[in-house]
Amino acid sequence: MQTRVVPRTGEPLPCVGLGTWQAFDVGTSAEERAPRAEVLRVLFEAGGRVIDSSPMYGRAEQVVGDLLRASRHPAPFLATKVWTTGREEGIAQMEESIRRMAAPGRIDLMQVHNMVDVDTHLATLRRWKEDGRIRYVGVTHYARSAFDAMERLIRSELVDFVQLPYSAASRDAEARLLPAAADHRTAVLVMRPFEEGGLLRLVHGKPLPRWASEAGAATWAELFLRWILGHPAVTCPVPATSNPAHARENVRAGEGPPLDPAQRRRLVAELGL
Repeated sequence: MQTRVVPRTGEPLPCVGLGTWQAFDVGTSAEERAPRAEVLRVLFEAGGRVIDSSPMYGRAEQVVGDLLRASRHPAPFLATKVWTTGREEGIAQMEESIRRMAAPGRIDLMQVHNMVDVDTHLATLRRWKEDGRIRYVGVTHYARSAFDAMERLIRSELVDFVQLPYSAASRDAEARLLPAAADHRTAVLVMRPFEEGGLLRLVHGKPLPRWASEAGAATWAELFLRWILGHPAVTCPVPATSNPAHARENVRAGEGPPLDPAQRRRLVAELGL
């Protein structure tokens, strides 16, 4: 898999990761966990490392942690979030996330989920980064209405990462947020790259355009991810899946070139997005 650098440090990061929202919120049975273990195997065998979760995602952190501890995978790049109010509550939640997901390791990236009590938690995260408990500080939000606030944080707080929604059908981040991230050396994780499946339903049954295969994309999922990676400010989309076949399609997007500007415009126009 190709890599992109984290702008603040120059660390190379594989350019397609894995989200865990709903996909990893399962119980302890082997039947439930086996497909998730295979998804992780697919990710790592392709050279991927980025796994994103949250305490909001039910049992996902615990499932990821259990599966990683039971495997011999290379060291992952673990990202999770703090999603509560209050300093002490935030600390307790983050310590529990580390216990579930990373023990005996550490979280690479801790993000303030949906910017809940963001000023309080950013102060804690900066101390934790200085102490070596985490490596990077970030913020996330799923709503376009929060883009102005996220932009202000990028410009004033110098966060290491932002996570935001971006896809061929939802391009609002291109106006100001992605340029701000590029200007201020902020890495960008992309959530909901398929619009929670909406983009894939839109093209269900449609053949890939001929130019897509010529560009190296074999599936619609791969094409949509390569469209996202065509924006130079994007570091890594994190599509969520519990399906190993879908995971294989996703990681293939990181093995070939992103769409160029003309191809990106063509895809949007052809699908009427």
